[in-house]
Amino acid sequence: MASYFYDGQIRRFLIQFSRIFSDWNVTKGNDPAGNPILVRVPIQYGDSSRMAQTQLNDNSASSMPSAPLISYYITGLEYDQSRTQDPYFIDKTQVRQRAFNATTQTFENTQGQAFSVERLMPTPYKLSVTVDFWTTNYQQKLELIEQLGILFNPAMEIQSTDNFVDWTSLSVVYQDGLTFSSRTIPQGSGNPIDVMSWKFYMPIWISSSIKVKKLGVIHKIIASIFKGNALTDMQDDHLLLGTRQKITPYGYKILFIGNTLQILPAHQPVNENNNSLDLPNNPNTSVYWTAVLNVYGTIKSGISQILLQNPYMDTEIAGTIAFNPSDDRLLIYNVDIDTLPQNTVDAVNSIINPHTKAPGNGLPVAATGQRYLLVEALGVVNDSAYAIDWGVVVAKANDIIEYNGTTWEVVFDSADIAASKIVHYVTNLTTGIQYRFAEGAWMKSFEGWYGEGDYSILI
Repeated sequence: MASYFYDGQIRRFLIQFSRIFSDWNVTKGNDPAGNPILVRVPIQYGDSSRMAQTQLNDNSASSMPSAPLISYYITGLEYDQSRTQDPYFIDKTQVRQRAFNATTQTFENTQGQAFSVERLMPTPYKLSVTVDFWTTNYQQKLELIEQLGILFNPAMEIQSTDNFVDWTSLSVVYQDGLTFSSRTIPQGSGNPIDVMSWKFYMPIWISSSIKVKKLGVIHKIIASIFKGNALTDMQDDHLLLGTRQKITPYGYKILFIGNTLQILPAHQPVNENNNSLDLPNNPNTSVYWTAVLNVYGTIKSGISQILLQNPYMDTEIAGTIAFNPSDDRLLIYNVDIDTLPQNTVDAVNSIINPHTKAPGNGLPVAATGQRYLLVEALGVVNDSAYAIDWGVVVAKANDIIEYNGTTWEVVFDSADIAASKIVHYVTNLTTGIQYRFAEGAWMKSFEGWYGEGDYSILI
């Protein structure tokens, strides 16, 4: 527990108590038309101390206290043994807020943040308060009694706060006696202001600080214990740190194409690591995003996210999601371009098979700066049977060739790059698709299949 905690709990009860006696009126003569003149009676806190008396006298020793006036002060605060409950009880509750739109400053009809609240049993006390009514005549006193006396039959309920999780905010105010007048048998020539004292008490609670924890949704389960060898598996550092199993509920997979995500069943065949230069077609399945996502909560369009884990990237690909109004099997996925890999190789004009296409034959006439990514080898070393349309150039599959204005030359040697084990990225200008070179071959950099455990959902 913190060394200092103050929440103004007793003060809030006093403020609510004072509002019972605020905005009441008494008469002070009649106007020329014979109608009563109403005077609002102010209320202020002031206990029986010299400082309070100085305030009532307007900081002057020669001024007379004004009236009518209502003052109130605490006369007792006692531990209430009769209301004692289990002091070690901890109440746990979950709170879900409505989403708040900071732009419009309004609450929306969707779910916002979720929290877990742990509250310790509060301590019961009896708070006694005395209210003094300062009046200038007998009539004012009767008017106040008649207006206020009907409120406490038998008690009046007050609430110290509108906090939803505050289980001690409610209390009731009971009467505890009334002294009609402070005057006694007249002595001397003074005429002091008549004061009526009304006593009340409230059963209140004083609470300690609570523990608030933000609720989260399990996005991924990493299993590192299997085959029934629990003790051995827990002591296997390689198993724990290097070859963990990633498990997604229901084993669903994701197909990422363009700006859409499709949810796929566990038995759907996938092309591992997106290692194809051709984008797959969307399969016809009966798995729908609405049924899957509703298990975890309410999706907020344009705010909720899905994170994709690419095995060749150090960071996750992030993007906001929204339901596709025309096909519930697809989510509209707006990728944050800052989370995508950046090109390390200049873009190519197209990806081609040099055996079926050549400049002027299925391709534009050769021009300086044209670049092509080859899927088949072009020419053979120590062989004079070169492709006439390409001139004298030797290139391997996965190489990139460029026209320098005179001849075609290899500007990306896949064999040398593969030996260096450096990952490179390039974009196909014809399709706009980015590709990644790793493990000696080109493959789609981020579009394609994502298996179980390779994505996370942020509600």
